[in-house]
Amino acid sequence: MAIRRQEDISDFSELVAARSGALFRTAFVVVGDHQLAQDLLQEALVKAYVAWPRLRDTTKAEAYVRRTIVTTAISWRRRRSFHEHPVALVPDARNADQTERLATHDVLWEQVRSLPTRQRAALVLRYYEDLSEAETASLLGCSVGTVKSQVSAALGRLRKQVRPDSGVLLPDDEAVTR
Repeated sequence: MAIRRQEDISDFSELVAARSGALFRTAFVVVGDHQLAQDLLQEALVKAYVAWPRLRDTTKAEAYVRRTIVTTAISWRRRRSFHEHPVALVPDARNADQTERLATHDVLWEQVRSLPTRQRAALVLRYYEDLSEAETASLLGCSVGTVKSQVSAALGRLRKQVRPDSGVLLPDDEAVTR
């Protein structure tokens, strides 16, 4: 870092004192947020301070700072984190730990694997692969009615085997019979 002359420090301080209001307005117009504009102006002024000894014409320092405001704002917008916004409510902390969900997932798949082959195939094609009843029937080589009965039987068996308090959501029988 270059050694600062007292004259450079004085010139920079004068720029900040005289033009920071106008520079802040520029930053605000660029980002549209009061706090971000303050941060943007501060960062631009820091960059100007670092570059001050290299500036050829310090009378154009305000233009340099304005240009720095714009280029810094553009680089901020390119960052993925810039588009993240704070939320009023923090999501339930219970969702942060995925252990229970994974354990339930494993239990459910264990139960699905224990189903008879045709019921398991109908259930997986219908809900895991999200195929229609007609598409499932075509792949299984059976009628739509058979798919409905196989899926209904599979769901009924799973409902008996999976604990009600496990949090596993199974489709309603009404949705299956439609």
